[in-house]
Amino acid sequence: MKRRRRNALSGRFIFTSLLFICGILLFAGYSANFNGGIFTRAASAIFLPMQRGIDAIGSHISVNTEEAKSRSALIEENQELRSQLADAQDQVSQLQRQKTQLKDLQELYQLDQSYGQYPKTAAHVIARDSSNWFNSFTIDKGAADGMKVNMNVMAGKGLIGIITEVGTHYAIVDTIINDASSVSAQISDKGQNLITTGSLKDMTESNVIRISSLEDPSASVAAGDAVVTSNISDKYLPGILIGYVTNLTNDANKLTRSGSLTPAADFKKLREVLVITQIKETGDHE
Repeated sequence: MKRRRRNALSGRFIFTSLLFICGILLFAGYSANFNGGIFTRAASAIFLPMQRGIDAIGSHISVNTEEAKSRSALIEENQELRSQLADAQDQVSQLQRQKTQLKDLQELYQLDQSYGQYPKTAAHVIARDSSNWFNSFTIDKGAADGMKVNMNVMAGKGLIGIITEVGTHYAIVDTIINDASSVSAQISDKGQNLITTGSLKDMTESNVIRISSLEDPSASVAAGDAVVTSNISDKYLPGILIGYVTNLTNDANKLTRSGSLTPAADFKKLREVLVITQIKETGDHE
């Protein structure tokens, strides 16, 4: 500590002495009116290096100031570009959402036109069960909007399911791929009756719904034939497309056939649905 104080005092003493000597030289030179000579040379020898040092320090400070300004400008420009990029990404996302929504609405419109005989209302899917498939889901319309249990629900190009629970502002739909689902159906252009049975396992593995009890002893039904809801169903309105036959095999009794169909609707991407507000009022529920 004492050594530091001595060094500090020595430095101050030297600096003060130099300033004093420089002052004497300047005064002497001025008093003697010398343009040259020993005083001028001595002053030059002392002040020129000091001036160069001061100039160098000033230049360094100026360069650093310019670099700081340039760096600050680059940072500001980078932040502005990031903001513009974020805005552009938001616009792209919004356009993509609008495009998807437009596609959904176009599909609903086409579906509505295909089943003009039934009164319908559109609804948004607001929740679903925990599986990747829409085994059951919730829509944003309920009793306050006229929703009732057993109203049929459609999406994409065909049948989705049926309303099983209604709240004031929501309704729950069980789909035809639900393990508990069973639908009386028929081949669209041939009229043979059959039963479709939901199976989440089959949907997960092969994207199909089971067909059973197809009354087709002549084996006239083939892959690609359309399957629709039957007029003998007691809760599904007739003629609503379910899907298309994928494969069939003869049952042991040789009177009926079993197999599978590919559903007309995409049960992984349900966003908008149509609810048929007419209920089939016949018999006990299936």
